Amino acid sequence: MAELKHAPLTLLSAEERAFADEIYKFAQREVAPHVARMDEESKLDSSIIPKLFEMGLMGVEIPEQYHGVEGSFMLATLAVESLARVDPSVAVVVDVQNTLVNNALIRWCNEEQKSRILPKMTSEWVGSYALSEPSSGSDAFALKCRADRVEGGWLLNGTKLWITNGGESSLFIVMANTDFERGYRGITSFIVNRGAPGFTIGKKEDKLGIRASSTTELIFEDCFVADDDVLGEVGKGYKIAIETLNEGRIGIGAQMVGLAQGAFDYAMKYMLERKQFGKPIAEFQGLAFQYAEVATEIEAARLMVYNAARLKDAGRPFLKEAAMAKLYSSNVAERTASMCLEFIGGVGFTKEYPLEKFYRDAKIGKIYEGTSNMQLDTIAKLLRAEYK
Repeated sequence: MAELKHAPLTLLSAEERAFADEIYKFAQREVAPHVARMDEESKLDSSIIPKLFEMGLMGVEIPEQYHGVEGSFMLATLAVESLARVDPSVAVVVDVQNTLVNNALIRWCNEEQKSRILPKMTSEWVGSYALSEPSSGSDAFALKCRADRVEGGWLLNGTKLWITNGGESSLFIVMANTDFERGYRGITSFIVNRGAPGFTIGKKEDKLGIRASSTTELIFEDCFVADDDVLGEVGKGYKIAIETLNEGRIGIGAQMVGLAQGAFDYAMKYMLERKQFGKPIAEFQGLAFQYAEVATEIEAARLMVYNAARLKDAGRPFLKEAAMAKLYSSNVAERTASMCLEFIGGVGFTKEYPLEKFYRDAKIGKIYEGTSNMQLDTIAKLLRAEYK
């Protein structure tokens, strides 16, 4: 990997810069030695998650009173980006934990729930966000998972698919419909613990990329959830889903920027060392113009992601900016990984070098937490509203 001096400097305070540097050093030291094996085995090394908790990376925004870091959304964004430079699989574990699960818990848990749950999220519990189903992907509110009222709580029945961290999680935020006659206004969020009767972790997906990150099916068969584990209000789950995913897209943007930077770091180091016709291949104009353009695109994507994160932290509207950041950064990551693989030639096509993995990992950026077409649709709707 490239030396730390190549890390981005864009728009960071001294504190943020130091934080990003520390996480990148941690990733190089604790994650990098395991990356190839984790990818091959499609499983996280057992040492990784405990160390993520020790570093405070699993509770970046959680308040100190619950043993969290009480940092900004920007810090969570930087953590994801820094980890993704080394392994996007580990980055997405931290991303989902912070931008989706913890974000929802902080905003919608009542005080009793916060006291009971948040300290666990900072010390030992990995979380998952369970919205997608076999019949509801981009049309997220077409979900069929149901919750029927019983004494003291609810019975959940249905199946969830594509659930990140499913293999490691102890807590799941599950969306189910309590009243199908009300359509999406019947959707409610439930907190479900691993091991709950009637709840089973199903098939683990065998994926193209981010293979060390588990993606699983969840099965609910008369799974009882007490009233105390309803997140927010009954029938307001759609609001939680929409608002949380808007923030999650910034996290995916950060993952894609980190991935692109990691691929670029490796390619540049190689091109400066590899000599042909008596000089480093980085000095040939045919390559120089190409990697200069790639670097420019990475910087533009980073600026978009940071801008969306800053807007979120400032409490200002950021929906359009988040959609743009995810759309553009996922395009840049895929193009960067492809170009960097070509820059280093035939060896880049082998598993001995990391670029083929970055290339495989990049593809998911255009798909999860809202496909590129859904981002375009969101951006277009907001633009129409602005110009009316």
